[in-house]
Amino acid sequence: MSTFVNYLVVLAIAAVLLGPSLYGMWRDRRIDRQLRAVATRRVWLPRQRAGGLAPPPRRRGIRFGLGRRGRMAH
Repeated sequence: MSTFVNYLVVLAIAAVLLGPSLYGMWRDRRIDRQLRAVATRRVWLPRQRAGGLAPPPRRRGIRFGLGRRGRMAH
């Protein structure tokens, strides 16, 4: 019984020490994901909802025939 209690104490101490850092890491990843979504305009900004800006156009599929320098003459 004493060994089981010792294991529980060690797990409790590990949870107290690691809990805040794991929560902070999870929070930072969520904030990074939100910033990336705003940067790529995958979410509506508040001023877009109010009618200040039109939604960005979405590209569908791959556009063949266009390179980095535009259309190539044949």
